Amino acid sequence: MTSPLPAGALVLAATPMGRYDDASPRLVEALRTADIVAAEDTRRARALAAGLEVTIAGELISYYDQVEAARTPRLVEAIAAGSTVLLITDAGMPSVSDPGYRIVVACADAGLQVTALPGPSAVTTALAVSGMPSERFCFEGFAPRKSGARRDWLGALRDESRSAVFFESPHRLADCLADAVEVLGPERRAAVCRELTKTYEEVRRGTLAELAAWAAGGVKGEITVVVAGAVAGDPDLDELVARAIALTDDGMRLKDACAQVVKGTNASRRDVYEAVLAARSPD
Repeated sequence: MTSPLPAGALVLAATPMGRYDDASPRLVEALRTADIVAAEDTRRARALAAGLEVTIAGELISYYDQVEAARTPRLVEAIAAGSTVLLITDAGMPSVSDPGYRIVVACADAGLQVTALPGPSAVTTALAVSGMPSERFCFEGFAPRKSGARRDWLGALRDESRSAVFFESPHRLADCLADAVEVLGPERRAAVCRELTKTYEEVRRGTLAELAAWAAGGVKGEITVVVAGAVAGDPDLDELVARAIALTDDGMRLKDACAQVVKGTNASRRDVYEAVLAARSPD
């Protein structure tokens, strides 16, 4: 038996990522009884309700990034007046890289009740199936769109010891993984989780180099990436540079020498290459 929704409260509800039968009975009841349902996409909200065979009796309004700021005050006023507002996004938990943070803060500042109906989350689902260490992890949202910003962002993860989870567009995945190879090193372990919980779910595990080669052929669907944390005890950059220089002194090409010394480490071949050039340049 489901418990009634609290009056005068904001209710954040996790929605299925693919299968309607992943919805909790509490979500079904909330869709049926909430005074206002604020949805990231009202068309998808109606499709969800139809799939769950429930009728949304309350007012259904859109609540997406571009209207979030304008519509938050009205919703807060409704909650203060005793209405129950149910907030849902297209999939997963509101406010996790989706609309929701702004209204949660507004309700908290106004002393209004905020509660949640737990359920599906691409972050924890991907982490669970990735095969990466999960005792400690960080969530990085969406990867930056442009390569320069993305490389800087990946650079901040170079020494991160926790597994990192992030979202990426299928159209940018290949470029993102290619940048990750250069910044984090080709041997760093990772997993690409595609279409989680859906009919064509796929989890690819391997090194960043292996995954970048796979993604270069094109990937479709919703993507969540999990990258293993840095491993303590890797040689420092100065040591790797010294090894690379020694190999080039024996006649090996610099590019090949850098690739060899970073093999089996989480170091970046590009960082070693540039450091060797800097060490050899005149003052």
